[in-house]
Amino acid sequence: MTKHPGAKKPELLELPRVSDRITFMYIEHSKINRQDGAITVTDSRGIVRIPAAMISVIMLGPGTEITHRAMELIGNTGTSVVWVGERGVRLYAHGRALTRSSRLLERQAKLVSNRRSRLGIARKMYQLRFPDEDVSKLTMQQLRGREGARVRQVYRKYSQKYGVKWTRRKYDPSDYESGSPINQALSAANVSLYGLVYSVIVALGLAPGLGFIHAGHELSFVYDVADLYKADTSIPVAFEIASQFGPEKDIGRQTRLKMRDTFVNGALIKAIVNDIKYLLQSDDGEFKEDEEVDIIHLWDDKEGLVPHGVNYSKFN
Repeated sequence: MTKHPGAKKPELLELPRVSDRITFMYIEHSKINRQDGAITVTDSRGIVRIPAAMISVIMLGPGTEITHRAMELIGNTGTSVVWVGERGVRLYAHGRALTRSSRLLERQAKLVSNRRSRLGIARKMYQLRFPDEDVSKLTMQQLRGREGARVRQVYRKYSQKYGVKWTRRKYDPSDYESGSPINQALSAANVSLYGLVYSVIVALGLAPGLGFIHAGHELSFVYDVADLYKADTSIPVAFEIASQFGPEKDIGRQTRLKMRDTFVNGALIKAIVNDIKYLLQSDDGEFKEDEEVDIIHLWDDKEGLVPHGVNYSKFN
């Protein structure tokens, strides 16, 4: 068998943590290959070498081609890959998660499967939106009412700030063009935000469909998390764009470009990672990132977890 030259597969503890990596890298209309421990990106302007281990997620946009050797390196360094639409607006598919541990995923499944713990996480999500209030005793019906009032207030605020007429959120998912300019901008901005949140969720190895507030959809958890940031990202961007461009312009494209500029410094991605870990970890800090290990156990109905790779026939 022919051996390929290049860097050896690193051990898990040798890899940079999520918080130490460059956040997301978007690539389009390029050929991606590998040279030693770096991936190479080639387009009409030349070649760029990028250390794969320093990237959290690579977003492959339209017109990209990637070789098997590049994917091998990306997999070895724990970098997640997502196939997206133009400027990262749609997420079509994703590769492996950045994490090698299933503990965060197991924690998510455990919390969402119990009515009491699910309500607790939902309250924590609402508490992030109402930092100066105590929502620990509110029912889901009361929380939805408080959230509805908050969102209406946010719409009114940016309507007045940018001089954009606002009545209500009205759109047809199957007929984007039928919406008013501000509703088109809101739809485009929200979809962009969903794509970013989706990418973070799959990079952390979590299940996009296991939501705590939303339910029954393959992106329920994406909607849960995205709702934490709309008031500071997609809503103000949509009203700003709607105030600058009329119906004759491609408001969707202008909105996506503005959302891209909002994401570019990586601050939102870091906030999403930190907030998800805060929501899912226990009070004693369980599932912190530095505790990540590359260990496999076998499940036992009486003993919990037992070592794998052991021949247990002698105990029968």
